[in-house]
Amino acid sequence: MGERTARRRLFGRRQGRSLSPRQRRLYEQLLPALRVDPANERIREPASLFGAPVEAVWLEIGFGGGEHLVWQARNNRSTGIIGCEPFINGVAKLLCAVEEYGLENVALHDDDALDILTALPEGSVARIFLLFPDPWPKKRHHKRRLINGETVNLMARALCAGGELRIASDDAGYVFWILRHLVHHGDFHWRANAPGDWRERPRDWPETRYEQRARRLGLKPVFLSFTRIGARGPEHRKGLRGAGKSV
Repeated sequence: MGERTARRRLFGRRQGRSLSPRQRRLYEQLLPALRVDPANERIREPASLFGAPVEAVWLEIGFGGGEHLVWQARNNRSTGIIGCEPFINGVAKLLCAVEEYGLENVALHDDDALDILTALPEGSVARIFLLFPDPWPKKRHHKRRLINGETVNLMARALCAGGELRIASDDAGYVFWILRHLVHHGDFHWRANAPGDWRERPRDWPETRYEQRARRLGLKPVFLSFTRIGARGPEHRKGLRGAGKSV
């Protein structure tokens, strides 16, 4: 308990407007069945967390209203997706979609994603999504950014070799921050070979309300994809760090 109290909280408010009667019912009745307890031994075998058998496990950190997670869950029924989101209204919206589409491959953690990243076994996740996180643009707030040394290490640990980390942002300063942390890390390879690889959203990456909002404001979203590199020797890591300086 003491460790968690001392750790920085990386999310903002917990609730906005009041929940509708349906949302309240689902929050009270459905969420307990889907909730992932990072202290429970079941998380040592993430595939066991879902209502149906799954072949792989993905993780979405900060799913907002859940439209991306729902799209992925509907189009990848053999994949289990753990969604982390502390904002109650976002969780309630996702629960409505889970009920509507009968999704049995969704599990939820309605608190800090670091709890799940810390508890997951090494190499147990095939894909991680971090879409349009708060950029915390003021310098004094940079410590609250979701991408930092600790979280990058935890994501590298949770991802299997060859696994994918997808990040989207519409804040240029945050994009450079993300690239600096990931390219220099050594356990990740940035997949981009040409500008179109990060300017254009892949077909299996559905549009979210955050992207729509960014475009309305005249901002240009960036879509970054990184591969988790398998265990390599020190010379390989040195080469990656040198290459990162030219990004």
